Amino acid sequence: MLTPVFVDSDVVISSLMSKTGAAYLLMNDGRIARFISDVSLLELERVADALHLSQKDLQKLVQTRCDVVAIGDRKNELTRMAEYTRDANDAHIVLGGKLAKAKFLVTYNMKHYRTGKIRDDLGIIVLPPAFLLQYLRSLN
Repeated sequence: MLTPVFVDSDVVISSLMSKTGAAYLLMNDGRIARFISDVSLLELERVADALHLSQKDLQKLVQTRCDVVAIGDRKNELTRMAEYTRDANDAHIVLGGKLAKAKFLVTYNMKHYRTGKIRDDLGIIVLPPAFLLQYLRSLN
């Protein structure tokens, strides 16, 4: 069974920038079911453009390695999810993790999230890519 993981945009971008880091390994690990949201996808396209990264590579990565969760017009839920972040603009990440029924939310921006509250209320563990990879290795 694959481990359901919601991936923050910074991890996806990092995996496109380096083929040697933890983000790249995580995005290519066959033990993980990776999720992003439709809101994240728009953000990824803007950031990739700003960093002059290939939109084609981004689309290929998303199509082959991720499932996209629809946030759509869930304004009330987004407002509630803001209590789990230090930046309301990251509420869609928490909501995406909840909708995906993710076991983990993987990010390099740990300070953006109220990790204990997310764990206690939603049952989602927030951690950086290397920590998730280390956990998965410990299972073998």
